Amino acid sequence: MDANSSQGSVPDVHVRRWRRLPRASSRPTTHYYGDRFIPLRGGRNMDIAEALLNTPTKDESTAELSPSRAAYRKLLADTMLQGRTRVLSFSNRPHTPLMSSLEPLTPTHIQPAKRRRHIPQGPEKTLGAPNILADDQLNVLDWGSEDILAIALDDAVYLWNAANESIAELVTVTGSSAPITSVSWAPDGRHLATGQRDSTVVLYDVTAMKPLLTLYGLSTSWVGSLAWNNNHLLTTGGADGLIKTNDVRSMWPIVNVYRGHDDAVCGLQWSPCGKHLASGGKDQLLNIWDISRSSDSSPLHRFNNHTAAVRGVAWCPFENNLLASGGGETDRCIKFWNVSAGTCVKSLETESEVCGLLWNKKEHELLSSHGPDKNQITVWKYPSMFKISELTRHTSSVLYMSQSPDGCTVASASDDETLNMWQINEKSTEKKAPKSYHVGPTNMYSYIR
Repeated sequence: MDANSSQGSVPDVHVRRWRRLPRASSRPTTHYYGDRFIPLRGGRNMDIAEALLNTPTKDESTAELSPSRAAYRKLLADTMLQGRTRVLSFSNRPHTPLMSSLEPLTPTHIQPAKRRRHIPQGPEKTLGAPNILADDQLNVLDWGSEDILAIALDDAVYLWNAANESIAELVTVTGSSAPITSVSWAPDGRHLATGQRDSTVVLYDVTAMKPLLTLYGLSTSWVGSLAWNNNHLLTTGGADGLIKTNDVRSMWPIVNVYRGHDDAVCGLQWSPCGKHLASGGKDQLLNIWDISRSSDSSPLHRFNNHTAAVRGVAWCPFENNLLASGGGETDRCIKFWNVSAGTCVKSLETESEVCGLLWNKKEHELLSSHGPDKNQITVWKYPSMFKISELTRHTSSVLYMSQSPDGCTVASASDDETLNMWQINEKSTEKKAPKSYHVGPTNMYSYIR
């Protein structure tokens, strides 16, 4: 027996060693989650939460409402809930629609869309105007506040009464006084001023058909422009560039003299407020005069942006300190001026000579009369200056233009010896009261026909 056997027998077994098993995959394990979140309410006390929801707050339970707030809440509940305790409830018959109760609350200032105005393309009346002077430095057409149109035809002045369409001859001048170079109604519509070739101005009482006053020495040549500032102050513009303001009540009528033009004054108009005078000249200047300044001072503003005679001058009736001016044959522009700032705010190329300008009394529109090629009257929407209409019937330059007192009709005269009446606004259906006075004889149809 050997030594090993002497220490005891040891069973002959194989010792098993552990070994690392290969991984199934080297990719990370992917976890998938659901699309809902289920809160854990284990730590919540649902009884306390329900009590907090149903118990009124301190402000709602204890606060006292003012009478006005309480009335407001009651009115709101009656209007919105209509006596119901709940907003949503099931019933066999639906309640009255909510909008029916809100109909009285609809704003009353919402008006239906305005119907588009129709402007006839032809004149509603045409009269003959023989021997009318074709000169862009004169102003021989004016429509008065009493609805009487005055027109100078060479050496005579005629009155056309729009109410009964009667025509009367006011005056015929002779000698050095002829021809009549300008006419202008006083604001009262009963006094007419006429400028003459010999630099005199005669004021007529149209009711009595007789002259009242003659003003002398207003120019070294003819008086081509007239403008009234109330019923007493008459401003004249002469061919020599002098502008004079006269008080027709005074024995010494000249109260102001303005010197700012080197050539004839073509356009003259006072602002609606009576504080500023605009004058356009053949020297291509547009001057703005302040009535509060002394007569010998320089103009408040002097604009030299036009490149031709400035004949069209028109103050805006609905926007303060806005003035429109029109240039002659080589300029062909309408410009708008902010008189307060002394700046040009807009300029429009019209493609033809601008002979005259008028603001529409009923709309935010400007009317301009033109020379060749179209010899038209154009109606512009202000401030977009979109061309609304073109009135073409004259065959020569539309030199003179005036608007009726109601703003519905515009009269235009041209050296084609026609006087056209254009309806630019719809006329009222109400009948006008008859005039309280009569203007002269009515047998002058051989001159204006």
